[in-house]
Amino acid sequence: MRDYSEKHCWQYDIRLKNIDLDLKEANFTENYTHNLTVNDFEYKHVVDTKEKQELKKFIERHEWLGNLSQMTTHWFGAYHNGKLAGVILFNMPNAFSKILGENTPDLERLISRGACISWSPKCLASSFMMWCINWMVKNTQYRLFTAYSDPEAKELGTIYQACNFYYLGKNSGTLTRYINPYSGKIVSDRYFRTTSAYKKYAKELGIQWQKSWNKPNGRINISAVPKEIMDQLRKKSKEKISETQPIISTYKHKYVYVLGENKKETKKLRKEFELRNKTFPYPKERGQ
Repeated sequence: MRDYSEKHCWQYDIRLKNIDLDLKEANFTENYTHNLTVNDFEYKHVVDTKEKQELKKFIERHEWLGNLSQMTTHWFGAYHNGKLAGVILFNMPNAFSKILGENTPDLERLISRGACISWSPKCLASSFMMWCINWMVKNTQYRLFTAYSDPEAKELGTIYQACNFYYLGKNSGTLTRYINPYSGKIVSDRYFRTTSAYKKYAKELGIQWQKSWNKPNGRINISAVPKEIMDQLRKKSKEKISETQPIISTYKHKYVYVLGENKKETKKLRKEFELRNKTFPYPKERGQ
């Protein structure tokens, strides 16, 4: 975590610091980018593995946390003349909610990471965000999109406010995170139960990982793992988290967007959401 003390949010701060290098790398002048509008950008769903690596590098350079979360499921890029100018990533939620009732896990995706290049127009982020959400609704089963803003980064959720998200208050997120013992990055306790972590435990324990232990979605097929081996892996997971340095964080602002495939579905889902959840006015003061 960074001890960030500027009055403006970290995302804006990095735009100020990166502008000269970003312009140089893109071979653009400040005057040229000043006249850009959102209509000058192309948005797309990214599936190519090599291209995903470019999006990953972009997030590491331009986003507050500087890394990816564990279960990224959908990747999106914004481009101008073939140059990457924005990235938005959707994930499985860290913990599924009941915001829309018992079937919420079938409808929910987390907007886990997002950033735009320093020379992009201010409204690119909100335009790109809504394009991604509309793409998800049109092409997937997902209708509920949750997002967090981090007070430690002086974030308010300005983009979510501009997109008319619901605001659920500042009492969300985990208070304890950990230093990943393998990468040094900050992770939640969920990391220690991921497939990639279990594979590392298996290697340390001298256990040969079997292909049959993987589900098509990348998660562990627990029923295929012998019980005695699964017990060893779970024990190792508990040992790792107990040995890992914890980081005490603060609660985050939580935002939600609900959208159906058509007006009828949108109306039904939003009515259900409003019956089940209390919303609040948007926050205006930055900081913890």
